[in-house]
Amino acid sequence: MTGEEFDELRPSAFAIAYRMLGSVSEAEDVVQEGFLRLHRARAGGERIASPRAYLSTVVSRLSLDHLRSAAVRRETYVGEWLPEPLVASADDDPARKAEMADSLSLAFLVVLESLSPEQRAAFLLREVFDEPYDRIAEIVGTSEQNARQLATRARRHVEQQRPRFEASREQRDELATRFFAAAEEGDLQGLEELLAHDVVLRGDGGGKAPALARAIHGRARVARTLTAWLRAGSRFGGFVLRREEVNGQPGALIADHEGRLISVLILDVADGQVQGVSGIVNPDKLRHLGPVAELGSLLRKRS
Repeated sequence: MTGEEFDELRPSAFAIAYRMLGSVSEAEDVVQEGFLRLHRARAGGERIASPRAYLSTVVSRLSLDHLRSAAVRRETYVGEWLPEPLVASADDDPARKAEMADSLSLAFLVVLESLSPEQRAAFLLREVFDEPYDRIAEIVGTSEQNARQLATRARRHVEQQRPRFEASREQRDELATRFFAAAEEGDLQGLEELLAHDVVLRGDGGGKAPALARAIHGRARVARTLTAWLRAGSRFGGFVLRREEVNGQPGALIADHEGRLISVLILDVADGQVQGVSGIVNPDKLRHLGPVAELGSLLRKRS
């Protein structure tokens, strides 16, 4: 396989695996295995008319198998589970990013967690990747009629649960700029004014870093908690906040002054307000982004 073919096929394969698994590291492993099987099939003399279709089928099946085993692990996860953050690359195609952003949002991926693995696969393959039902049936290992039923039930559930964050990129970016400026300045009132009355703050530490035990609801409580978090940063010498697009939403990477990552924050924006804030501090979910700080040690050192 040439490097050019790999570069051409990898984005679509990763797009499927990440949305299925909600994990960058697991998706990378699945995609790597998919390419290995493609290579073996060709080396064995198998004629493959469409490498893209072959790879998407293999990656979908591998992801489905992985998701079935992951469901058991998620049940014993410490605290709230959030997907691994996916930071946009500067060379990503802007049109493609805009087209796929909604299906990348943390809120959307969290809703998908409430589906069975088979429903999740059928829904994503149909609604996001526009696969025909006969291929979905083949991938999931069921009849075409049942594949339609799986997708329909999943669609109904997602539409009932899915938050709607409809805002232009300009509106989102402007609000995010004000949000992070108020947060860095410790402006409690300014921060509170940007939050929806029923805003939700979620944190994912996975039992490996200090985090919220459960979600916090309400403008005043969320604003106080966020400013308390950021004040705590001064206890270990402050932090550096770098704005990024994370899972198609406005976000930021927060690091110590040595450049080690502490947390990733992601905002859900609609109707001119911040509807949700997600903070990921589980170091296992940050390592793919670079060196990670040991938050517990930092806090103990400065307490």
